[in-house]
Amino acid sequence: MSIPAKVHRRGAELREAIDRHNYFYHVLDAPEIPDAEYDRLLRELESLEQEFPALITPDSPTQRVGAEPVSRFGVVRHHLPMLSLANAFSDSEIVDFDRRARTRLGDIDEIDYTAEPKLDGTAISLLYENGKLVRGATRGNGEAGEDVTHNVRTIASAPLVLRGSDVPRRLEVRGEVYMPKAGFEAFNERARQRGEKLFVNPRNAAAGSLRQLDPRLTASRPLEVFFYGIGELEGTAHPERQGAVLENLRKWGLRVSPLMRTVRGASGCLEYYRDTALVRHELPYEIDGVVYKVDSTEYQRRLGQVSRAPRWAIAHKFPAQEELTIVRGVEFQVGRTGALTPVARLEPAFVGGVTVSNATLHNMDELRRKDVRIGDTVVIRRAGDVIPEIVNVLPERRPKKTRPVKLPSRCPICGADVVRAEGEAVARCSGGLSCPAQRKESIRHFASRRAMDIEGLGSKLINQLVEAGHVRTPGDIYKLTHEQLTTLERMGEKSADKLLAAIAQSRKTTLARFLYALGISEVGESTATSLATHFRVLDAIMEADEAALQAVPDIGPVVARHVRAFFQQPHNQEVIQALLAAGIHWPTPAPKPKGTPLTEKTFALTGTLESMTRQEAKARIREAGGRVTESVSAKTDFVVCGEDPGSKRDKAGRLGVQILDEAALAAMLAPQNGKHKSA
Repeated sequence: MSIPAKVHRRGAELREAIDRHNYFYHVLDAPEIPDAEYDRLLRELESLEQEFPALITPDSPTQRVGAEPVSRFGVVRHHLPMLSLANAFSDSEIVDFDRRARTRLGDIDEIDYTAEPKLDGTAISLLYENGKLVRGATRGNGEAGEDVTHNVRTIASAPLVLRGSDVPRRLEVRGEVYMPKAGFEAFNERARQRGEKLFVNPRNAAAGSLRQLDPRLTASRPLEVFFYGIGELEGTAHPERQGAVLENLRKWGLRVSPLMRTVRGASGCLEYYRDTALVRHELPYEIDGVVYKVDSTEYQRRLGQVSRAPRWAIAHKFPAQEELTIVRGVEFQVGRTGALTPVARLEPAFVGGVTVSNATLHNMDELRRKDVRIGDTVVIRRAGDVIPEIVNVLPERRPKKTRPVKLPSRCPICGADVVRAEGEAVARCSGGLSCPAQRKESIRHFASRRAMDIEGLGSKLINQLVEAGHVRTPGDIYKLTHEQLTTLERMGEKSADKLLAAIAQSRKTTLARFLYALGISEVGESTATSLATHFRVLDAIMEADEAALQAVPDIGPVVARHVRAFFQQPHNQEVIQALLAAGIHWPTPAPKPKGTPLTEKTFALTGTLESMTRQEAKARIREAGGRVTESVSAKTDFVVCGEDPGSKRDKAGRLGVQILDEAALAAMLAPQNGKHKSA
């Protein structure tokens, strides 16, 4: 198929625009457009290339992921060795490094250095020919590495095409691939939920991700890259300063550290070290020190190298972030949502600049995976304000007759049953309405807008009420007096009257809202509505066993177990009875509609509706006998699409699920021959 000229032009415009926005986003850290607009440009280019495959070029932004998995890594010999750096751990070592460099250069007075953070990632070499990326390789042994071109292309901050009219004929650039802190935590959390192996730290995560045979796996991991030097350069003069090298890289669209600075002498280096140490823990990526390089490239040539390290550069490392210590005990803390977190009590150890005596073990899966036991010698890590954690156990130092730590069956705070559904990592206290550890959060949730909607009862006021002893459970809210309220900070006569009126008004609610307000684990608004619609009365829900609960649409064994455990707790039953005695009520349910077009039909909604909100549409569907789900599957009968629908519409098309517009839904909801009247 021939490609129309205007399509050619538009494709070129889109590629140029996307490359430009990648440069502004990744290199300059100054995005010009919102992410949504960037996504629209990329989708338009993908659509054009899908319609006209001949439009696809190897350097198109759409081709970052698309290569087939490789069977093995090829070997790449580096034109110039990728040297390692000598390490310094004290100020005096930096003074000595500077003195040696000045002596070798002929006793000059002072040397300018280019200083930048030392990223804790994995080294990479990229080769560009005539501005286009042709190869990516790992450092390997410094002389030769592995060909990881298929994976490098998936890293958004590694440009496929260099920018500018003066790009070198041949450029081999060196950098550090890393995984940002937030991406590392999110990646490990997903792996934890799936029961998969966790990465120990972002450095290992970056190295492991770069050495995947399938580029789709690398693309699914949040990798970034900063560049710091040149190994090979043809077609343009080599800059006379290291700082100018980095400026050229930035100009060509290659990302360099925004913290790079040119400093003078050993004193300038040490000042940079101290400044960087102050902001280290605020950075979105891990660094383990700073690097100083003699700024003059002529001086670099004259200083040369020794063994595998240059004489003109050195890494000034930060104090160790890891240390050995002994586990003296394991206790379980109860969080504000009822989650039980095992915490190791440690022999105090000095690490990361502070004395550490506690470390989180996250959850039971993590505790068992690491097999931490009382008496174990462990490696602990601390980074900034992050809670210290146990990295691993040294089994060869384990005392005899140690036993695995067990999850308590009762909450250590309130004595309620501890529930951990099969397949879940988190164990929870089931005494949600009465457990002191969960008190403030359960009351805040109970009063929130989508629950009991008690206007004026916010977090600060709840804190005061709980700390004053006026409110211990949600039922106490309805016992509050005008006198109690006016004694609180910033609570005048009128404010107290308004709050009491809002509390009184909240007594009239719906069964679904009441269920949601109870704060049962895994029971959100949709699940609460499903329970209310199916059982229709509270007593039936409280008495239902797990099998009966699983008969409710969208409720599986995990949710059923949480619901059953919650209503079995005597403390929760007492609070519920107190709430009902306080006058909380809802309308008596109308008879179930029979024989409507929506009876027992399952709907999913996507996009914005004009004549009603999504919540109103869901309520009307349920009132007419239908069911509403949040996801689309082969069991879904209809997908209702409003303006700007999301991925549910695409999935419905793939599965052959019938798609309705708003008018079709309205017609189904209309009264049918007088047999059904929509609310």
